[in-house]
Order: sequence, then structure tokens, then C-alpha cells
Amino acid sequence: MVEHLSERLARCYTAAVHDVMRGHGLSDFVLPVELRPLLPDTIIAGPAFTFQGHADPTIAPHDTYLAWTGFLADAPAGAIAVCQPNDRTVAHMGELSAETLKLRGIRGYVVDGGCRDTAFIRRLGFPVWCRYATPSDIVGFWLPQDFGESIVIGNVRIRTGDFLLADDDGVVVIPQGRVPDIVAETEEVMGRENLVRRAILNGMNPREAYLTYRKF
Repeated sequence: MVEHLSERLARCYTAAVHDVMRGHGLSDFVLPVELRPLLPDTIIAGPAFTFQGHADPTIAPHDTYLAWTGFLADAPAGAIAVCQPNDRTVAHMGELSAETLKLRGIRGYVVDGGCRDTAFIRRLGFPVWCRYATPSDIVGFWLPQDFGESIVIGNVRIRTGDFLLADDDGVVVIPQGRVPDIVAETEEVMGRENLVRRAILNGMNPREAYLTYRKF
């Protein structure tokens, strides 16, 4: 069921999902516009695996390695890892970690923070949405924690099991219990959009097309 929903959602796009969710009276489901994909023309969709972290310049490098490799080992296949690092200083993703997550079947990584080794990650083809790039590392400075606990990015609360759709326009978060209905309605909306497009390309007046299909 989760895999099937992920595949269907990946055939949608964030703008259409946004309009459907807004039509349902939902709000606070779009992540900050500063989160951008490293790889253009990339779409990821699937359930979130959430965690956060904190900076602590007094921690031992061993503690960072132990906690971070624990995340890499435990993130569930088929999920999108989503991190609130509570830090705007260092990179919270790098090439070896991206390669490990890709090998383990993680769909992508969304972080309200930084990334490094960006050229390598692009060549690897692992989808990452982040705020910035920096060579600064987490070792001896930052620790991940609270795996599976809810987090807040911008004004959006994200829980493990909620669904994300991310593309070039940004990232939307769908509450877990609303995913089947939102996906089904988005598919229907996209179908009507295609009818409008086809009608206009065949010469129909745009206003007439809107009035005919009640979509634009």
C-alpha cells in the first residue's frame, strides 16, 4: 500500500497537490522556499522518516560518528529522511552518507540545513533538498537525535509516516491519514488539467475551456 501510494504520488507535482490540499482547508504544509534540490528535474515521493539534531562543540568525534552511522543503518528503505538540524553552520549530508542511503533504498533526503560534496552527490544521483552548501563537517560539532519523533521545519510539523512530495517547485507534506484521498483527488485534477490543455491547443477559447472543465 505504501509503495503503491509513493509511486502514484511521484507521478503528481507539488503545485497540483498544493491546490488540492488548500481546497480541503489544509494549511502549513509547504516547506520553506529556501530548501532547494541539488538535482534539477528530480521528483521524490514517499513516507517521511524524521529526526533532528543539535550543535555541541564539546562532543567527541567518536560520538558524532556513532550517532550518524546509527542513522544511516536504521533509516528504513522506501522512506525519505527528513532532518531538522537546528543548525545553520555545518553540512548535514555528504557523499559517503548519500551513497550509503542510496544503497539502502532511501528515496531521498530533505534537511533544513546544509550539504557538502554536492558535485559528487549530483553525479551519484541521490536526491537532496537543502538550504545551503558548505565544506564544514559535523564531526565533533553536531549530533543527530530523536529518530522517528515529530519535527518542525518552517511552520510545518512533520511526523514519521507523513508523505512528502518534492520537485523543482519545493516540498509539500501530506498528513499520513489524508494521503489516499489527496493523491486520488490530485490525479483527478491533473486529468481535468490535461483536458483543458488539449482543448486550448485544439483552438478553444481559454475562458470557454475553463467554463467547460472548471479548471485552469
